[in-house]
Amino acid sequence: MPLSIPSPSEAWQAIHLGEWLNSLGLTFVSPNLSIRTYAICILVGIIAATILTNQRLKARGAESGVVLDIALWAVPLGIIGARIFHVVTHPDDYFGSAEKMLHILYIWEGGIAIFGSLIGGAIGVYIGCRMTGVRFWTFADALAPGLLLAQAFGRFGNYFNHELYGVPTNAWWGLEIEKSNPAFPAGLPAGTLFQPTFLFEVIWNVAGVLVILYLSKKFTLQWGKTLSVYLIWYGLGRSYFESIRIDPSLIFLGVRTNIWAAWGAILVGVIIFVVQSRRHPGLEPSAYVPGRQWSPTAAVDSADTYSEYDETDNDADLDNYSHSESATVSAPQGGAATSGKSVTSGTRLKS
Repeated sequence: MPLSIPSPSEAWQAIHLGEWLNSLGLTFVSPNLSIRTYAICILVGIIAATILTNQRLKARGAESGVVLDIALWAVPLGIIGARIFHVVTHPDDYFGSAEKMLHILYIWEGGIAIFGSLIGGAIGVYIGCRMTGVRFWTFADALAPGLLLAQAFGRFGNYFNHELYGVPTNAWWGLEIEKSNPAFPAGLPAGTLFQPTFLFEVIWNVAGVLVILYLSKKFTLQWGKTLSVYLIWYGLGRSYFESIRIDPSLIFLGVRTNIWAAWGAILVGVIIFVVQSRRHPGLEPSAYVPGRQWSPTAAVDSADTYSEYDETDNDADLDNYSHSESATVSAPQGGAATSGKSVTSGTRLKS
């Protein structure tokens, strides 16, 4: 076989924790317990995106770790949205029988769509920002390069699953796919190489991270403009990669639905950039909405300013006050009396 990219063994598609724990004597654990490599790739991507987003938010003056409060909403809703979008655009795989519909829940088998994740995740980010006081556009801009980074890691999950490859090719970078793979196109001989669309997208996404970081810093892109660059960049790349993929997909007006979604992402990105540039020509005043600003000065969030020293100081003040009230000054014999004139402690009388 000519120079090519080998596919990983099917044994690498999951880490069989149950079998390993059983070998250690933990027999109460089911031997079927396993973690899909696909899920690990997604998890690593989420962690990487969270770290990068947190650093970018801190640079804008946001509280360290506030990204986690928002991620608690964005990640679950993003995954749900991604699964729903995939199911809707692949109806033949999930509808027609009860058994097929049950597989809607089998997300570990693969089958999530980034465009659905963007929709669901955006809803989660909006909820999280409302609860934390962070500006939605500030968070979206901070997240933009992290999204591409997470997607780059996630594409390796497709590689381990032997899925979402492109048309046949004779190029040296062709991807090997076993003929026993259910998704192997009928009529093609064993040993056929395919375009590694997962790798193309990994390279495109990593390049996009660098481009976005550079542009956002050089031009101080705020008010959602960094997000718009992400949408345009990813939409351009995805529209091409999707056009050379051969996996089944819902077709609308002769075009794959994900290509329509990619074009939609480009359009939305352009609209956001134009509208926000006109509405907000200046910079964002803060990472937080008015009245919700975070201040790092107070170690304890409390209105009680009482100190144990207050009681001692008050007693001393009261004692000094009592002495001063009782003190009177009398004139020398034959002189004018000044009885009743109080003198504060430490005051020196002048003759």
